[in-house]
Amino acid sequence: MPTINKALLKSIEQLASEAGEAIMQLYRRDFAVEIKADNSPLTEADKAAHEIIARGLQALTPDVPILSEEDTQSFMGANTEGFYWLVDPLDGTKEFIKRNDEFTVNIALIEEGRPVLGVVVAPALKLAYLAARGLGAFKTDDDGQWQPIRAASPPLKGQPWRVLGSRSHVDSRLSSWLGELGEHHLQPMGSSLKACVIAEGNADVYPRFGPTSLWDTGAAQAVVEQAGGRVVTFHNQPLSYAMLEGANAEHVLNPDFVVWGRPATPR
Repeated sequence: MPTINKALLKSIEQLASEAGEAIMQLYRRDFAVEIKADNSPLTEADKAAHEIIARGLQALTPDVPILSEEDTQSFMGANTEGFYWLVDPLDGTKEFIKRNDEFTVNIALIEEGRPVLGVVVAPALKLAYLAARGLGAFKTDDDGQWQPIRAASPPLKGQPWRVLGSRSHVDSRLSSWLGELGEHHLQPMGSSLKACVIAEGNADVYPRFGPTSLWDTGAAQAVVEQAGGRVVTFHNQPLSYAMLEGANAEHVLNPDFVVWGRPATPR
């Protein structure tokens, strides 16, 4: 069983950063783009980052299975203690292709269907967000030091909601939901950065309608929850990462969800 402590979190941060460096080497030059069976793009950077992370995790925790977006076939479920690694080697591939810098490396440790450790590295922005159960949530500063972060409470009466929305996915249901939310400012953003910005208190809510997969949300959810926020379905149920069987398409899809900051403080 992996011991969830600062040393493990630091090791995962270093591994995600190494993958991010490999991504940036390709980002600075021309790169090939393939189209996968689900019509999503795949680049050399996705593959390179996957190889680095898979090798690193296998060396670090050889008894913990790995479910990566770039390798679902070899995953047979969590280990007997309920653990597995959940990896998106390059989240926001569309943003990578557009060269707008809003892409991330996501690594999460799942225990009994819940993310208990998460690292999100945005290599082009030189940012990292990391969190683990019992340790809290952090953002790295310019010197690489961990600074604690905390999600914000809802806006005061009369103040608008700070809403984040997907830069590359548009859904007609969003306008209706925002109408019910009330006065707001909507800012588009790519990848798992949206959830991390909420975790650090710089936005209030991110509603997501439309398809996402477990690896898109697991690491950022760990960061949000350890910062005091929530990632729940529109029925107010936490997202589940329970994987007792193979990783087929049905198992890895999330329902629609919303990322909130801290709950309102009772008066």
